[in-house]
Amino acid sequence: MTPFDTLSRLGGDEFGILLENITDINSATSIAQELLQKLSVAFKLSRYEVFMTASIGINWGSIDYEKPEYLLRDADTAMHRAKSLGKARYHVFDPGMYKEAIQLLQLENDLRKAVERQEFLVYYQPIISLSTGKIISLEALVRWQHPTRGLVSPIEFIPVSEEIGLINEINLWVLQEACETITNWSHKKLVEESLSISVNFSAKLFYQTDLITNVNRIINQNNINSCNLKIEITESVIMENYRDIRNVLSHFQNLNIPLIMDDFGTGYSSLSYLHSFPFNALKIDKSFVRRMQDNQENMGLVPAMISIAHSMGMTAIAEGVETPEQLAQLRCLNCDYAQGYLFSHPLSKELMIDLLSTSPQW
Repeated sequence: MTPFDTLSRLGGDEFGILLENITDINSATSIAQELLQKLSVAFKLSRYEVFMTASIGINWGSIDYEKPEYLLRDADTAMHRAKSLGKARYHVFDPGMYKEAIQLLQLENDLRKAVERQEFLVYYQPIISLSTGKIISLEALVRWQHPTRGLVSPIEFIPVSEEIGLINEINLWVLQEACETITNWSHKKLVEESLSISVNFSAKLFYQTDLITNVNRIINQNNINSCNLKIEITESVIMENYRDIRNVLSHFQNLNIPLIMDDFGTGYSSLSYLHSFPFNALKIDKSFVRRMQDNQENMGLVPAMISIAHSMGMTAIAEGVETPEQLAQLRCLNCDYAQGYLFSHPLSKELMIDLLSTSPQW
């Protein structure tokens, strides 16, 4: 930096640097690199050694800017992109990022309206018993019926709903809708009473102090047997707040609600943690099932995962089954249950009833 450059505090822990008389973008990135290096050096604070990192957004500027604050706005956008990429780095703004930010803002606004207007739908995907070949359970999957865009993928709206604090409301709505649907089907004799339904819970839902009360209320309102409701939690969720989540899961266990660890093998929990949680089943991530055909000799890690589940008194569910060959392999490995496009895509409740009425068997 030179005496002609300006350093200012924008607010909180955000600072701005105005560089003058630089010839190209490389000069700006070099200064950003130097700042990151300087800030990474530890310093003493009282008796402690403190480390600090920074995320830097760089905006090269343009004669097209109508107002100076737009320059800061876009530098801020680039800074947030640097944070989302892992922090302790810099990122250079490009015009496409502004378009993405506007689209994200629109998505957030549309999501808030979607919750108010109840624009969500629940689709159902069957889970098959590999011993009988029949449907024994359904997984409830949320879909968003956007008024102008049509069905919006959960991959697009679930992370945003978690970030802006709407995921809890959506989670509980899905639980209510799924329990209400399975109860109605049972009363009308459209399904067997033993048919269960599983619902995915976000990590953020476990921080609700009234979660157990809400789940209990929904079960009682719909007069559903708690054994027919299953809760799926991803492997990474249990690591976010080990003690609190274990306590919540113990409450679910006391309510006789079966628990499933979803996406097993993709997180970072150690096997020792599995003994501490009352899971009834492990759901093997589809990425491992897909690799079975690529590795015919030992079929990858799937046999070990099934063995882990059985040795701990759990059942094993393989997701992402798409071919008859995968199904045959899983049966040879004594996997208990399977789920995937080979059996059915997620279906609306009307189409799911049509499928169940045919009593399919694989």
